[in-house]
Amino acid sequence: MRVLYVDDESDIREIAQLALELDPAIRVRTAATGAEAIALAESFAPDLVLLDVMMPEMDGVATLAQLRSHDATRRTPVIFITARTQASEVLRFKCLGALAVIPKPFDPMRLAAQVRALMEPEGPPQSAG
Repeated sequence: MRVLYVDDESDIREIAQLALELDPAIRVRTAATGAEAIALAESFAPDLVLLDVMMPEMDGVATLAQLRSHDATRRTPVIFITARTQASEVLRFKCLGALAVIPKPFDPMRLAAQVRALMEPEGPPQSAG
């Protein structure tokens, strides 16, 4: 799974990358700005974008809108990672097209599992019989 993690804070990007790469099936690229994320998404073709909401210049909401305007990323799932987790805000983010919201601060030891669970909401297939 290719994951693009977007956050303007370098220490959080580094922690997220290390946390996600605890899962050997996840390959991570990071971006510091919305504009960088849009450019990188074209070449990296992520299976998922993890996107901070509060960033200078182009915030997460504007970045999501730009990702949706490009054919290559129109259907790429986006999960916001943010401290803005009041029910009304989460609903707004989902109405804008976000798959889910992961609260900040996130638990680095659980981040990869959270992402995997959100990307595979049905869980593991049930065996018959």
